[in-house]
Amino acid sequence: MVKEQEYLRKPEWLKIKINTNKSYNRLKHLMRDKRLNTVCEEARCPNIHECWSERKTATFMILGDTCTRGCRFCAVKTGLPNELDWGEPQRVAESVEIMGLKHVVVTAVARDDLKDGGAAVFAETVSQIRERVPGCTIEILPSDMKGDYESLHTLMDSGPDIFNHNIETVRRLTKKVRAIAMYDRSLELLRRVKEIAPSKPTKSSIMVGLGETKEEIIETMDDLRANNVDIMTIGQYLQPTKKHLNVERYYHPDEFNELKQIALTKGFKHCEAGPLVRSSYHADEQVNQTAAQRRIKYMKGYEETSGDELKNFTF
Repeated sequence: MVKEQEYLRKPEWLKIKINTNKSYNRLKHLMRDKRLNTVCEEARCPNIHECWSERKTATFMILGDTCTRGCRFCAVKTGLPNELDWGEPQRVAESVEIMGLKHVVVTAVARDDLKDGGAAVFAETVSQIRERVPGCTIEILPSDMKGDYESLHTLMDSGPDIFNHNIETVRRLTKKVRAIAMYDRSLELLRRVKEIAPSKPTKSSIMVGLGETKEEIIETMDDLRANNVDIMTIGQYLQPTKKHLNVERYYHPDEFNELKQIALTKGFKHCEAGPLVRSSYHADEQVNQTAAQRRIKYMKGYEETSGDELKNFTF
């Protein structure tokens, strides 16, 4: 029997602004036409209306819509995995071009059934986007691939602008919150990225409200910085369904502001923290200077020479 909690009613600051304008609806229809999945929809991101309406960024979820893991915080469905769809990278790239995105996040369901964890499809997706929209900056958000670091090289060789891997929660709660994933393995993955590409920005995210303490959050910050992670996001955990973990408490916006300031004093180059912040929130603002300059250069020319498909796609 689940005990009653005084925090079940969401506070005022967690109200989500709905903006289903023409741009949002167009993008939603495009996703269906291209047979693509987005974590924005599958994970019920509270910022989907803001991001899609402004056409800033979108988070594509590749390798199907069924995860081989069953993390107790996540709304993405789990079960037997889909067959690999090698046409998916091209359809993602086409959608990025049609949408005119300046930044794209490519994530995926965990595919523990695949030897490389899906790294080859990830790399092909990055390559296809680069070919079609050279100025678009690309962030990848893979699973830990169960510590297969040969596959990590495959990912990094594709040339993403940001490498993102979420540690999700504090060390003590990892087994309760995440399935298969390990706290130290996530740290090692992030450390190895820096060994492969020292100048590449790395990023990680945690949810709060699962029963962690402030001291544990700060300890997680220290662990991430000890592995040279550059960017951190901190958001409120929201229970997707009654089958998922309960929210232990809701953090006030002032607490998020305090956590952001602590993160910055720890040496993170950028930190997004707030009740509705998710891993990809304002992701377009977090690219490094070199990537941003390339984006500005190419996007200017791209806007002037867009193909007929883009010209006919009115937002």
